[in-house]
Order: sequence, then structure tokens, then C-alpha cells
Amino acid sequence: MTPEPDRTDPTDLTGLADAVRARGGELRAGGTDTGARQRSGVSAGPFTDIHGAAGLHGTAALPDGGLRIGALTTLAELAADPQVRAGWPALAASAGTAATPQIRAAGTLGGNLLQRNRCWYFRNPHVSCLQKGGAGCPAREGDHHFGVVGGAGRCIIPHPSTLAMALLTYDARVEIHDEEPRSVADLYGDGDLLHRADHLLPPYRILTAVRLPAPLPGERAACHRATSRAHAEWPLVEATARLAFDGATVTHAAVAAGGVARVPLRLPEVEAALIGREGTPEALAAAAATVVARCRPLPQTGYKTTLFRDTVLEVLEQAAGATAAAQEH
Repeated sequence: MTPEPDRTDPTDLTGLADAVRARGGELRAGGTDTGARQRSGVSAGPFTDIHGAAGLHGTAALPDGGLRIGALTTLAELAADPQVRAGWPALAASAGTAATPQIRAAGTLGGNLLQRNRCWYFRNPHVSCLQKGGAGCPAREGDHHFGVVGGAGRCIIPHPSTLAMALLTYDARVEIHDEEPRSVADLYGDGDLLHRADHLLPPYRILTAVRLPAPLPGERAACHRATSRAHAEWPLVEATARLAFDGATVTHAAVAAGGVARVPLRLPEVEAALIGREGTPEALAAAAATVVARCRPLPQTGYKTTLFRDTVLEVLEQAAGATAAAQEH
């Protein structure tokens, strides 16, 4: 039976939220994830479209020098925006490397933050799992070579949001309609609670925007995705780094990783190992190696321990190299 078409006024956020409360189902923005789940039979709707909602597109400067980005801004728009590229390069770079050009043209900032995981058991309508209200995680005893390498949650599939990882390094905040702003990290919690969801936002709550703080003068950023093939592949591990230097000494470091846990991870141990030290190859390698202590691999994810360390080292080297090059010129 075809769901009744959504006729809610897309400019009325309260009406949109009330429609989801009354009808159930999900909000839909760019539709890249909801459409895929609908086609596979995992999500039946009904879907309440928010793409025409007022104030959810584009960027606006904030009085404190920060930037407000509407939740319906596409990944392609973020990657190409000169203001974002200049002031918040880690976000622009992450948006430009995510998914494929076609998905970046349709996928939105909010949709990327609130998407569902890519577990093939979850996305099979004939398989029961924790994410669909079942009693267990079939990936744990089945094929989980794309699974987590850290964390003790019942579900073992990593969160897929590349932009959440990048936003963690900026201490960004999200705006929620009819709620107080919260940190991006607060969308996900510690991961242990996420056995039936990939974020903590109720279905009827609308993420309206992301707020970035003012840029850090002289910062350099890098992101890297380790994949099993060159194009159109979800990362096995990915990382983002922001560094600032005073001469050769690291004065600021913000590092995060994805593909390794149920939530995107900020890596304070890496940051602490860098700040106040010279950014030598040895120091970068030692900082990257600190992530090994948090790894508790599953039988099929042992390879991710080394890959996690190496991916973090790659972004640190890229960011430090970009800083050195900028100082030389």
C-alpha cells in the first residue's frame, strides 16, 4: 500500500514536527539515505519532507566571527563555499571527500549527521537486529570485518557520518527546533546507548543548523579516508586533524576519527601528545600511536588497529606539512 503523500506546509517547522508525531515515520531532506532504505524495504515511511523549510539552506556569518550553516545545505555546496574553505578547511575538505559527486549534490549537512549505519544485516528487511528492535546483533557472530575496533556497545557497526567527525574538531553546536543548541557530540552520546538508533534525536525533532566558532588564525587542516578501493567506497577508517603552530611548536590540535566506533570520536590523547611539542616526525608518530590503547578489536577487525594509527598519522603529517609549506611562503 502506497503511503499517503505528505501535504504538510514545508515552511512550518512546528507543523512538520507535529506531522511526524501524528503520522509516525521519518523526516526526509535530500533523501539519499531514506530513499535507499525505502528501496531495500527497511524503512516504509511515511516520510515528511522538509526540503522546502525556510531558513535551513545556506550559510550566514555570526556576530562572534563564527558561521551558521543551514541543515539543508548540501555537501557539494559546503565543499565549494569560499568562506567555508578559507575559515573552516577541515569541514570543507571532509564534505568534498564524502561519498560520490551525485550524493554530494543531493545529500545535506543534517542528513549526513543523522543518517543510519551501513550494516548489511540492518539493511536487510528479512534479518532481525538490535537496530530494528530485535534481541541481538547478527554482525557480531557473522561478517563484521567493517565493524568497530573500540567501544563496548551492543551494536558493533561504526557510525557513518564524515561531517560529524570534522565538526567535532571545531567543537561545533547544532540547532534543534524548539530546543536549546547542543554540541555535536551530544547528538550521539557515548555510543553504548545506540543499540536501536544511530543518534539520540527523536524522529520528530528537526535539526535546523550547525554553528561553528570563529576560525583559528593560521590553522591548517587535513582529512584522510582509508578505503578498500579508490572510488565510491565507505571508509574503513577516516580521520580529520586541525593544527596550529608557533614556529615549530604545536599550539593547538584537534583530531577526530570515524569508522572505528559506534560514534564519531574526538581523540584527546592524540591532542595532548602534540600540544606544546615540536611537530617533528617522531612526535607525530608518537601522538598517532596513542590511539592503539583504546582499541579492542573484534575477531575480524584486528586490522583496524594498525589502520587507525596509520590514518591518524597521515592526517597529522598532512596538516603539519601544510603548515610548514605555508610558513616557507
